[in-house]
Amino acid sequence: MDVMKNKILTITGLLLAFCLLPLEQFAQCAMCKGAAEAALKQGGGDPVGLNNGILYMLSIPYLLVGTIGYWWWRNRRQEREQVADMTEEDFARYE
Repeated sequence: MDVMKNKILTITGLLLAFCLLPLEQFAQCAMCKGAAEAALKQGGGDPVGLNNGILYMLSIPYLLVGTIGYWWWRNRRQEREQVADMTEEDFARYE
């Protein structure tokens, strides 16, 4: 199990590192891009804040699903360990 745990931690760490790196990213839907271009034409500033907001909103569902998945995996693993530790007498009590 330690190998699997190390793989999961490594993958999670890499994903977090890539998400948190201050790379220049351009992620806008068509409506957001249109709103940003219209703001620029009217004398507004650079839409960096809009891009950051979009990336922030995009990351929240992934974090939620990842957290729930980890919680589910951890609880299932604990259940399996408890069942593996049970003896025949313990099983007989629950019948």
